[in-house]
Amino acid sequence: MSEASMIDQVVNAVVNTISKEYVQVEVSARHVHLSQADLEKLFGPGATLTPKRELSQPGQFLSEQRVTLVGPKGRKENVSVLGPVRKATQVELSNSDARGLGVKAPLRESGDVAGSGAITLEGPKGSVEIPEGVIVAHCHIHMTTADARRMGLSDNQHVSVEIGGERPVVFKDVIVRVSDKFRCRMHIDTDEGNATSLGKLTLGRIIK
Repeated sequence: MSEASMIDQVVNAVVNTISKEYVQVEVSARHVHLSQADLEKLFGPGATLTPKRELSQPGQFLSEQRVTLVGPKGRKENVSVLGPVRKATQVELSNSDARGLGVKAPLRESGDVAGSGAITLEGPKGSVEIPEGVIVAHCHIHMTTADARRMGLSDNQHVSVEIGGERPVVFKDVIVRVSDKFRCRMHIDTDEGNATSLGKLTLGRIIK
């Protein structure tokens, strides 16, 4: 068992013990999910993603690969690529990122990319221009069916989450996603994270 997995188990045990209302909050910085076809265009024929570090969601990982995002107004270099590959390429930004690049990035749930923003991705072996796929991810909570039962929540339910500290914030319209493939975490982007005093281990209180 990796050190990250051991820490996750301890955190989950603590959260489960102290309350049915709390969830660990994580910031998800700008990143890219690539299709296999686009991965090969950017990194060469037969390219595969090389895992660098496990993420909190089971089976997800930060890869060694990085890309550059190119928009009408600017560039973002050294952007993380998350694995494994997906059916379609998706770019997740904050509103600040989107403004800096000059690209359209509607607020969407992951996977809902129809009619979303276009952008160019550059890699060491080539570039790809995607006609859609750029979004600002709607803040959400991943949880298992057991977590949902414990908290009295259901899939696609919308809740508010209060985060305390020096700069307390209440996030409204947070989407609950339930699947036994998940681990209980709330994900917000860097703009949202900067709005509060988010630390390495921050808990949010779910308000129904």
